[in-house]
Amino acid sequence: MTPTQAPGTHPERLLAALDRHLSMIIDAGELGAAHDTFRDRGFLEAGFLAPAGVKAGVAAEAETLISAHGVRRDVTFAETGYTARHMRNVRRRDIQLHGTVVPTLYSSAVLAGVLSSIAGCEVVRCPYEPEQYVITELAGHGDTHRWHWDDYSLALVWIIACPPVSDGGFVQYVPNTTWNKADPQLHRQFIEHPIYSAELRAGDLYLMRTNTVLHRVYPIQAGRRLILNMAYAAPGDLARRITHDTMDTLWGETE
Repeated sequence: MTPTQAPGTHPERLLAALDRHLSMIIDAGELGAAHDTFRDRGFLEAGFLAPAGVKAGVAAEAETLISAHGVRRDVTFAETGYTARHMRNVRRRDIQLHGTVVPTLYSSAVLAGVLSSIAGCEVVRCPYEPEQYVITELAGHGDTHRWHWDDYSLALVWIIACPPVSDGGFVQYVPNTTWNKADPQLHRQFIEHPIYSAELRAGDLYLMRTNTVLHRVYPIQAGRRLILNMAYAAPGDLARRITHDTMDTLWGETE
Protein backbone atom coordinates (compact mmCIF):
# COMPACT_ATOMS: atom_id res chain seq x y z
CA MET A 1 0.00 0.00 0.00
CA THR A 2 1.32 3.44 -0.91
CA PRO A 3 1.77 5.80 2.06
CA THR A 4 -0.61 8.76 2.21
CA GLN A 5 1.31 12.02 2.21
CA ALA A 6 -0.30 14.79 4.25
CA PRO A 7 -0.97 17.94 2.22
CA GLY A 8 2.06 20.23 2.06
CA THR A 9 4.54 17.68 3.45
CA HIS A 10 7.70 16.67 1.60
CA PRO A 11 9.60 14.21 3.83
CA GLU A 12 13.02 14.47 2.20
CA ARG A 13 12.87 18.27 2.21
CA LEU A 14 11.83 18.24 5.85
CA LEU A 15 14.69 15.88 6.72
CA ALA A 16 17.17 18.18 4.95
CA ALA A 17 15.72 21.20 6.78
CA LEU A 18 15.96 19.41 10.14
CA ASP A 19 19.55 18.34 9.53
CA ARG A 20 20.57 21.88 8.46
CA HIS A 21 18.94 23.35 11.55
CA LEU A 22 20.64 20.88 13.88
CA SER A 23 24.00 21.41 12.20
CA MET A 24 23.71 25.14 12.93
CA ILE A 25 22.97 24.37 16.57
CA ILE A 26 26.05 22.15 16.74
CA ASP A 27 28.24 24.80 15.08
CA ALA A 28 26.99 27.44 17.51
CA GLY A 29 27.93 25.28 20.50
CA GLU A 30 24.44 25.48 21.99
CA LEU A 31 24.27 21.98 23.47
CA GLY A 32 26.34 22.42 26.64
CA ALA A 33 23.58 23.98 28.72
CA ALA A 34 21.05 21.49 27.38
CA HIS A 35 23.34 18.63 28.44
CA ASP A 36 23.67 20.05 31.96
CA THR A 37 19.91 20.46 32.39
CA PHE A 38 19.20 16.98 31.09
CA ARG A 39 21.91 15.44 33.28
CA ASP A 40 20.36 16.93 36.41
CA ARG A 41 16.68 16.14 35.80
CA GLY A 42 16.42 13.71 32.92
CA PHE A 43 14.01 16.18 31.30
CA LEU A 44 14.61 18.96 28.81
CA GLU A 45 12.20 21.31 27.05
CA ALA A 46 13.66 21.06 23.56
CA GLY A 47 11.57 23.07 21.10
CA PHE A 48 14.82 24.52 19.74
CA LEU A 49 15.65 21.18 18.09
CA ALA A 50 13.32 21.64 15.10
CA PRO A 51 12.42 24.62 12.89
CA ALA A 52 8.83 25.73 12.39
CA GLY A 53 8.47 24.13 8.96
CA VAL A 54 9.50 20.71 10.24
CA LYS A 55 7.13 20.98 13.19
CA ALA A 56 4.32 21.88 10.81
CA GLY A 57 5.09 18.85 8.63
CA VAL A 58 5.06 16.52 11.63
CA ALA A 59 1.79 18.04 12.84
CA ALA A 60 0.10 17.68 9.46
CA GLU A 61 1.01 14.01 9.18
CA ALA A 62 0.06 13.26 12.78
CA GLU A 63 -3.37 14.84 12.31
CA THR A 64 -3.93 12.82 9.13
CA LEU A 65 -2.87 9.56 10.76
CA ILE A 66 -4.83 9.93 14.01
CA SER A 67 -7.96 10.73 12.03
CA ALA A 68 -7.62 7.72 9.73
CA HIS A 69 -5.88 5.12 11.90
CA GLY A 70 -6.34 6.04 15.59
CA VAL A 71 -7.49 3.19 17.85
CA ARG A 72 -9.05 3.64 21.29
CA ARG A 73 -7.17 2.14 24.26
CA ASP A 74 -8.46 1.84 27.84
CA VAL A 75 -6.11 -0.38 29.83
CA THR A 76 -4.33 -0.71 33.19
CA PHE A 77 -0.98 -2.29 34.04
CA ALA A 78 0.11 -4.16 37.15
CA GLU A 79 3.73 -3.40 36.21
CA THR A 80 3.14 0.30 36.94
CA GLY A 81 0.95 -0.11 40.03
CA TYR A 82 -2.30 -0.59 38.09
CA THR A 83 -2.16 2.87 36.57
CA ALA A 84 -4.50 3.53 33.65
CA ARG A 85 -4.12 4.62 30.05
CA HIS A 86 -7.15 6.24 28.39
CA MET A 87 -6.30 7.44 24.88
CA ARG A 88 -6.31 6.86 21.15
CA ASN A 89 -3.11 5.90 19.40
CA VAL A 90 -1.57 5.14 16.04
CA ARG A 91 0.93 2.29 16.17
CA ARG A 92 4.35 2.29 14.59
CA ARG A 93 3.28 -0.27 11.98
CA ASP A 94 0.48 2.03 10.79
CA ILE A 95 2.71 5.10 10.78
CA GLN A 96 5.26 3.18 8.72
CA LEU A 97 2.60 1.89 6.35
CA HIS A 98 0.63 5.10 5.87
CA GLY A 99 3.06 7.90 6.78
CA THR A 100 6.18 9.38 5.23
CA VAL A 101 7.37 12.28 7.39
CA VAL A 102 7.71 10.53 10.73
CA PRO A 103 9.66 7.49 9.47
CA THR A 104 11.95 9.76 7.46
CA LEU A 105 12.74 12.13 10.33
CA TYR A 106 13.31 9.23 12.72
CA SER A 107 16.10 8.06 10.40
CA SER A 108 18.10 11.31 10.89
CA ALA A 109 21.65 10.50 11.98
CA VAL A 110 22.18 14.20 12.74
CA LEU A 111 19.24 14.17 15.18
CA ALA A 112 20.59 11.04 16.87
CA GLY A 113 23.97 12.75 17.19
CA VAL A 114 22.48 15.85 18.81
CA LEU A 115 20.48 13.72 21.23
CA SER A 116 23.70 11.86 22.06
CA SER A 117 25.41 15.15 22.93
CA ILE A 118 22.53 16.14 25.20
CA ALA A 119 22.19 12.73 26.85
CA GLY A 120 25.92 12.23 27.32
CA CYS A 121 25.89 8.79 25.72
CA GLU A 122 25.43 7.24 22.32
CA VAL A 123 21.77 7.39 21.26
CA VAL A 124 20.56 4.87 18.68
CA ARG A 125 17.27 3.77 17.20
CA CYS A 126 15.11 1.69 19.52
CA PRO A 127 15.91 -1.95 18.70
CA TYR A 128 12.30 -3.00 19.29
CA GLU A 129 10.44 -1.62 16.29
CA PRO A 130 6.92 -1.26 17.80
CA GLU A 131 8.29 1.32 20.27
CA GLN A 132 10.24 3.43 17.76
CA TYR A 133 7.47 5.96 17.14
CA VAL A 134 3.80 6.22 18.09
CA ILE A 135 1.14 8.93 18.02
CA THR A 136 -1.20 9.37 21.00
CA GLU A 137 -4.26 11.54 21.48
CA LEU A 138 -6.04 12.45 24.71
CA ALA A 139 -9.33 14.05 23.74
CA GLY A 140 -12.01 13.27 26.31
CA HIS A 141 -12.65 14.23 29.93
CA GLY A 142 -10.38 12.03 32.07
CA ASP A 143 -8.19 10.83 29.20
CA THR A 144 -4.69 10.34 30.56
CA HIS A 145 -1.41 8.50 30.31
CA ARG A 146 -0.94 7.84 34.03
CA TRP A 147 2.26 7.22 35.99
CA HIS A 148 4.66 4.90 34.20
CA TRP A 149 8.19 4.29 32.98
CA ASP A 150 9.22 3.24 29.46
CA ASP A 151 11.29 0.21 28.49
CA TYR A 152 14.00 2.18 26.69
CA SER A 153 16.10 5.08 27.90
CA LEU A 154 15.03 8.08 25.87
CA ALA A 155 11.99 9.64 24.28
CA LEU A 156 11.73 12.75 22.13
CA VAL A 157 8.14 14.00 22.26
CA TRP A 158 6.66 16.41 19.72
CA ILE A 159 3.65 18.38 21.02
CA ILE A 160 1.13 18.88 18.22
CA ALA A 161 -1.87 20.02 20.26
CA CYS A 162 -2.24 20.68 23.99
CA PRO A 163 -4.90 22.33 26.14
CA PRO A 164 -4.09 25.20 28.50
CA VAL A 165 -2.60 24.03 31.77
CA SER A 166 -5.87 24.80 33.59
CA ASP A 167 -7.47 21.98 31.58
CA GLY A 168 -4.77 19.38 32.30
CA GLY A 169 -2.59 17.64 29.76
CA PHE A 170 0.69 18.85 31.26
CA VAL A 171 3.60 16.54 32.06
CA GLN A 172 4.62 15.54 35.58
CA TYR A 173 7.82 13.65 36.24
CA VAL A 174 9.93 12.19 39.05
CA PRO A 175 13.66 11.90 38.22
CA ASN A 176 16.14 9.32 39.46
CA THR A 177 13.73 6.46 40.11
CA THR A 178 13.98 2.72 39.49
CA TRP A 179 11.32 0.58 37.82
CA ASN A 180 10.79 -2.81 39.42
CA LYS A 181 8.03 -4.31 37.28
CA ALA A 182 7.22 -6.88 39.97
CA ASP A 183 6.86 -4.23 42.69
CA PRO A 184 6.80 -0.65 41.33
CA GLN A 185 5.99 1.05 44.70
CA LEU A 186 4.74 4.28 43.12
CA HIS A 187 3.84 5.93 46.42
CA ARG A 188 7.31 5.26 47.79
CA GLN A 189 8.76 6.97 44.71
CA PHE A 190 6.66 10.08 45.42
CA ILE A 191 7.75 10.19 49.05
CA GLU A 192 11.45 9.82 48.33
CA HIS A 193 11.74 12.08 45.26
CA PRO A 194 10.32 15.45 44.21
CA ILE A 195 7.59 15.68 41.57
CA TYR A 196 8.15 18.27 38.83
CA SER A 197 5.58 19.63 36.37
CA ALA A 198 6.08 21.12 32.92
CA GLU A 199 3.66 23.30 30.96
CA LEU A 200 3.89 22.59 27.23
CA ARG A 201 2.27 24.11 24.17
CA ALA A 202 1.72 23.14 20.55
CA GLY A 203 5.07 23.28 18.76
CA ASP A 204 7.12 22.35 21.83
CA LEU A 205 9.31 19.27 22.09
CA TYR A 206 10.80 17.61 25.13
CA LEU A 207 13.44 14.98 25.73
CA MET A 208 13.06 12.60 28.68
CA ARG A 209 15.13 9.79 30.18
CA THR A 210 12.07 7.60 30.33
CA ASN A 211 13.45 4.44 31.95
CA THR A 212 14.52 6.23 35.16
CA VAL A 213 12.13 9.19 35.16
CA LEU A 214 8.69 8.17 36.40
CA HIS A 215 6.18 10.31 34.48
CA ARG A 216 2.57 10.89 33.58
CA VAL A 217 0.24 13.20 31.65
CA TYR A 218 -2.20 14.96 33.97
CA PRO A 219 -5.79 13.92 33.11
CA ILE A 220 -7.50 16.05 30.48
CA GLN A 221 -10.41 18.11 31.77
CA ALA A 222 -11.19 19.75 28.43
CA GLY A 223 -9.55 20.20 25.05
CA ARG A 224 -7.16 17.84 23.33
CA ARG A 225 -3.54 16.68 23.55
CA LEU A 226 -1.89 15.14 20.49
CA ILE A 227 1.76 14.05 20.47
CA LEU A 228 4.33 12.09 18.52
CA ASN A 229 6.69 10.00 20.65
CA MET A 230 10.04 8.93 19.20
CA ALA A 231 11.86 6.36 21.35
CA TYR A 232 15.62 5.79 21.37
CA ALA A 233 17.98 3.41 23.10
CA ALA A 234 21.20 3.96 25.04
CA PRO A 235 24.07 1.44 25.23
CA GLY A 236 22.81 0.04 28.53
CA ASP A 237 19.52 -0.94 26.90
CA LEU A 238 21.30 -3.11 24.36
CA ALA A 239 23.12 -5.01 27.10
CA ARG A 240 20.09 -6.00 29.19
CA ARG A 241 17.07 -8.20 28.66
CA ILE A 242 13.94 -6.11 28.17
CA THR A 243 10.39 -7.46 28.19
CA HIS A 244 7.72 -5.56 26.28
CA ASP A 245 4.47 -6.74 27.87
CA THR A 246 3.11 -3.32 28.82
CA MET A 247 3.98 -1.61 25.55
CA ASP A 248 2.69 -4.51 23.46
CA THR A 249 -0.65 -4.28 25.26
CA LEU A 250 -0.82 -0.49 25.06
CA TRP A 251 -0.01 -0.28 21.36
CA GLY A 252 -2.03 -3.36 20.42
CA GLU A 253 0.92 -5.46 19.30
CA THR A 254 -0.55 -8.56 20.95
CA GLU A 255 -3.73 -8.46 18.89
